[in-house]
Amino acid sequence: MKITTGTIAAVIACVLAMPGMASAATTKGAVVRHANTPPGLILQGVTVPAGATTLYLSGQLAAQVDPSRKIAPADLTIADFGDTKTQTISVFTKIKTILAAQGYAMSDIIKLTVFVAGDPKLGGKMDFAGMNDAFKMFFGTADNPNTVARSTVQVAALAGPAFLVEIEATAAK
Repeated sequence: MKITTGTIAAVIACVLAMPGMASAATTKGAVVRHANTPPGLILQGVTVPAGATTLYLSGQLAAQVDPSRKIAPADLTIADFGDTKTQTISVFTKIKTILAAQGYAMSDIIKLTVFVAGDPKLGGKMDFAGMNDAFKMFFGTADNPNTVARSTVQVAALAGPAFLVEIEATAAK
């Protein structure tokens, strides 16, 4: 079978005529955020167009609440980093700084993976509400009206026993 540019054009036209494909074609070049129905705190998914630049951030951990306190790493406790909400705010603040250094903004984040360790004060259960409270400070706000696709997982432990939250971020533009 000989493939010609006419054949390719016909195939593309057929694909674009398929349900749902035309809207993707008309948003060429733009990241498309697919809301949940009914709309919720996070997205159902995100479509990233060909040619977009994507940045993948490694998992980030919280900074000490009081960095002036010089404590040996082995002696750090949850109190040195704060509760789940405090740590989540710290991690998102760190992510915001890393993104800015690469020419991105929080509004460019398309996907988060959030790892939350159980809090001993909550009987070993994760503080999902505390994490979400902090999340709402960075997404769906006047500064950043966007939200993201997100997975949140409770884990047995993180890199150190003082950490309750680790977040991986993917940004695209």
